[in-house]
Amino acid sequence: MSATSLPRVLCSSVIRSVHQGESHGGVYLVDLEAGVAERVIDWSDDSIDWEGRGGDRGLRGIAFHGGLVYLAASDEVFVYDREFRQQGSFRNRYLKHCHEINVAGDRLYLASTGYDSVLEFDLIRQGFSRAWMLRYGPSAKFVKRLGRRPRPRWKAYDPSGGDGPEPADTTHVNNVWPHEGAVYACGTRLGTLWKIPLEGSASRPSAFATVPFGTHNARPFRDGVMFNHTASDRIVYADRSGRARSSLALPAYAPETLEHADLPGDLARPNFGRGLTVVGASTVIGGSSPATITAFDLDTGERLASVTITMDVRNAVHGLEVWPFDAPGG
Repeated sequence: MSATSLPRVLCSSVIRSVHQGESHGGVYLVDLEAGVAERVIDWSDDSIDWEGRGGDRGLRGIAFHGGLVYLAASDEVFVYDREFRQQGSFRNRYLKHCHEINVAGDRLYLASTGYDSVLEFDLIRQGFSRAWMLRYGPSAKFVKRLGRRPRPRWKAYDPSGGDGPEPADTTHVNNVWPHEGAVYACGTRLGTLWKIPLEGSASRPSAFATVPFGTHNARPFRDGVMFNHTASDRIVYADRSGRARSSLALPAYAPETLEHADLPGDLARPNFGRGLTVVGASTVIGGSSPATITAFDLDTGERLASVTITMDVRNAVHGLEVWPFDAPGG
């Protein structure tokens, strides 16, 4: 890729408020330079739990390792080759409502929202090796009413054993980001990007940065933090205290151009920002609904390219990563 070209990206989508038997998401290879998208997987499964908004529907987080593609579903990770032929899958008793996944070295880190947890999977041994729980206690709501950010209880545990937590979703841990000997975790109810050291079994998580409640894809960036500020339909780069240094407005569409725009906002809404990756020093690529991938120059605020996969407002981008191969089979 040249200094001025834009990459291909792989994104997953979740379609909300659809009926059983309809497609409820897919995986798309998007060429930002050419402005085209190709659906490479249509995710449909009669065994999926259809209760709630997103529930068990759709493929979510995306990661790459050893020439393979890892795609997270609710309680299972599917492994594909670069031609999107399934090579296998794996599960864990503490993996439920998995959202984002990311690779560092030979380890895959997974956000297990249904257990308030981050799990670690050893890609060489092909087994789950470590896990950390970040869970609110009963006082969290009171602390929030005081205008403060609650501190979650934490527990390190062995995900291959039986001493892990009971299922619960109190912090909505939905993003993990391994970086420089730690894994960073955030969730829509946390309001804080937490740093979990990977060295030393007794190391406690520490608060790395303040972020707004309801954010997605929070990660360390430069000397601060970057995230999808979903409530304001923007991608934000902020300092560690949460003060915005720059923000990028996600594409908006005229209501009459949208499909299913009459749905209640708690089921599906336009401009819902989720999915985020960075290329080079300043090219930021984000996802939004209806399923759209947009590239920006963070330093100038310029919108470099935007590809809309569908105008169906129910179809929301979830996972988003730069495609590391020249072409699906290259």
